[in-house]
Amino acid sequence: MKISFDFEKPLADLQSQIDKVKQVEDKTQVDMSATLTELQDKLEAAQKQVYANLNGWQRVQISRHPERPYTLQYLELMCDDFIEMHGDRTVGDDKAIVGGFGSLNGQTVMFIGHQKGRNTKERQYRNFGMANPEGYRKALRLMKLAEKFNKPIVTLIDTPGAFPGLEAEERGQGEAIARNLLEMSVLKVPVICVIIGEGASGGALGIGIGDKVLMLENSWYSVISPENCSTILWKTWDYKERAAEALKLSSTEMLKNKLIDGVIKEPLGGAHQDPVAMATALKKHLLKDLKALHEIDINTLVSERIEKFCSMGVVNENEA
Repeated sequence: MKISFDFEKPLADLQSQIDKVKQVEDKTQVDMSATLTELQDKLEAAQKQVYANLNGWQRVQISRHPERPYTLQYLELMCDDFIEMHGDRTVGDDKAIVGGFGSLNGQTVMFIGHQKGRNTKERQYRNFGMANPEGYRKALRLMKLAEKFNKPIVTLIDTPGAFPGLEAEERGQGEAIARNLLEMSVLKVPVICVIIGEGASGGALGIGIGDKVLMLENSWYSVISPENCSTILWKTWDYKERAAEALKLSSTEMLKNKLIDGVIKEPLGGAHQDPVAMATALKKHLLKDLKALHEIDINTLVSERIEKFCSMGVVNENEA
């Protein structure tokens, strides 16, 4: 088991004991199976206890695990084949957003998602998953292509936010995201959006308007990151844990507040513990939801999509 965070230290201690017992068993050839079984049972019980009671900040930490699956890994594990498409036909090809047609159990789907990197070179190449305007325009071009050929769209969201550089603003970052919100609202094909890791601000929302919006169990979705929220309110990052709780950014809170449509359970400890199992679970949910959406009249689907997002944040004074 991969241990990375402070709250996992009790698990690391138990794992260390198990490793030491195995070393003793190998060295002395004494049967230690009873001790190992007892320690394994303790570890499993501790894992269930720890991961069932994670707070908002701890889920944010898991969502940023460097070995957590990214969009291209999910596509490799889920799709029979995938053909990546490039460029926005105006400025260039933004590597922070990838997209193209893929085959999901024989069904052609347009996949679009944020892509991060595993090492320093890849992170720079992918701009840490922070898209420029051309990334959102590429995404919109691919959505329109899917609409033209009547193919459903699946977006995989994992970004700390849209790129905030001056050059991005000069090329129309706000307009590009706003255009996507407008166009995605009226696309005449089924759209499913899944937050697979970080879902921050307009950078996430730029490919986040769908008939079904789902979150992986340890992902987060918010108008701002806990660190930036803490910086604005307290002029320091030291209150990021408090900010994470106040933002109600976890999948559980988002579902409770009716801002998403469902939560996909992750393997114990997070998606990075078993990417294959996570991809299998995600694929199962996508196939189920795609089947259900295909059975709805497209005009009804668009109307319900618009109504869903327009009703968010509306306060009924009689109920308040």
